[in-house]
Amino acid sequence: MTTGETHRAIEAVFRIERARLVAGLARLVRDVGLAEELAQDAFATALAAWEAGGVPENPGAWLMAAAKRRAIDGLRRSRMLDRRHAELARELEEKRDRGVEEVEAAMDDDVGDELLGLIFAACHPVLSPEARIALTLRLIAGLSTQEIARAFLVSEAAVAQRIVRAKRTLGRAGLGFEVPRGREREARLGSVLEVVYLIFNEGYAATAGDDLIRPALCAEARRLGRILAALAPDEPEVSGLLALMEIQSSRLPARAAADGSLVPLPDQDRSRWDRLLIRRGLAALERAVALGGGNRPYTLQAALAACHARARSAAETDWPRIAGLYDALRTVMPSPVVELNRAVAHSMAFGPEAGLALLDGIGDALDGYAPLSAARGDFLLRAGRRAEARVQFERAAALSRNGRERAFLLARAASCDSGA
Repeated sequence: MTTGETHRAIEAVFRIERARLVAGLARLVRDVGLAEELAQDAFATALAAWEAGGVPENPGAWLMAAAKRRAIDGLRRSRMLDRRHAELARELEEKRDRGVEEVEAAMDDDVGDELLGLIFAACHPVLSPEARIALTLRLIAGLSTQEIARAFLVSEAAVAQRIVRAKRTLGRAGLGFEVPRGREREARLGSVLEVVYLIFNEGYAATAGDDLIRPALCAEARRLGRILAALAPDEPEVSGLLALMEIQSSRLPARAAADGSLVPLPDQDRSRWDRLLIRRGLAALERAVALGGGNRPYTLQAALAACHARARSAAETDWPRIAGLYDALRTVMPSPVVELNRAVAHSMAFGPEAGLALLDGIGDALDGYAPLSAARGDFLLRAGRRAEARVQFERAAALSRNGRERAFLLARAASCDSGA
């Protein structure tokens, strides 16, 4: 293997093992920042050692052993060890010479809890939503500060500050990085799922910039969802969210035209939908329902997505069922956005006037929200009120911060005059 090939192999291994490594170290040293440093040091050590001797049979265990040795050395050098650190140093020293095999066995015993514990820590409610997203993408997804900044259109310095502050906040909180149990776990699970879904949504429909979609973010969110589903198989909403993301992601290949412009759902070439992702999503939806989550928010949203996935054409979409699912969703997850989507479903099932009546009931809650004006424009256009529709499409375009979406809305406004 050439030097370049070895480097690429090491980088691939580190990307795969990074979250697992940081999770185990954070639980050990009770400090996310230190855990990241130890993991990076182990990676640097591997670059030198593996170039000479080749990639070991179990690189994850090798990296963990190297990081633990560095942790022991650091604790030895410290002149201010408290009792807890002294005990930790003795415990690590006892394990130091047991070999990679025993380290590997110990990792396999509790890696699930360690990784899940890190996810719960990164998504702790003590952090702001922006900090949770940045820390999750950094620690679990392995994205660089530059990649996170580019994805969310903020400065690299701002992202770095969020991550540093988040680590300090978690340190002050004194978290043990174990998976919370009982009511505490239930209370924090919502925060974890919310962060994963926010990451996915930013990839599926970018809020700003020139890119309509960011598939890499969707892929990272799905990866996190699959990790959660494997580590928490009895949580129905974990399976529900995974189902939703898998099914929604299946449309990504058909969601944008060759020039990057938006292709609305009714006009998409369904032969380009990813059938593997649909099968995975439907299987996850089935698990969520079997676990008793049929009337839970993410599972209901996955059921909505499944209605589109099962329809062989736009004309075959079961809009009355979708409207009924939105009626159920609004009772368990009341929000103006749900009401907007419910209005869209009712307009498709029962006519544009039914949708307009429901939009009127939303009031000013979504004032300044581009999709509201876009939906109203669509309903008006379908009702034959073309001049009013044009005004709404133009207003939606002015409110949108995404270049591709803005172009699509302006084209719809122009179509009101052309009669297209």
